[in-house]
Amino acid sequence: MRAEVAKLLVKVRFLLDENLSPKLKTSVLRLNPAIDILRVGDAEAPLLGTLDPDILRYLELSQRMLVTDNRKSMPEHLEEHWGDGGHIWGLVWLRSSGEPQYLGRNNLFDLGSD
Repeated sequence: MRAEVAKLLVKVRFLLDENLSPKLKTSVLRLNPAIDILRVGDAEAPLLGTLDPDILRYLELSQRMLVTDNRKSMPEHLEEHWGDGGHIWGLVWLRSSGEPQYLGRNNLFDLGSD
């Protein structure tokens, strides 16, 4: 039974947007070094300054979940990406504080409130 459950488990892989502090990645890895987390600008991640549409394509191909606080340009780029038949593996929008809020599209969550 345990082996069957293990086959069903998927390891979540994260990509931190470049506008988030590098300290966030350090803190996450300090809590659990087994977490697969990259930040834009890391060696195996998109370069700093990569445009949102290219980030979304990277997420799709790399099967990573985006962690960002970008509410200015990302929503429009997400709609375009989905409209072109693209998908992403998940998105966490960070805010200063509050409870996670389910947003309804492709398992998107909003952490916090205005």
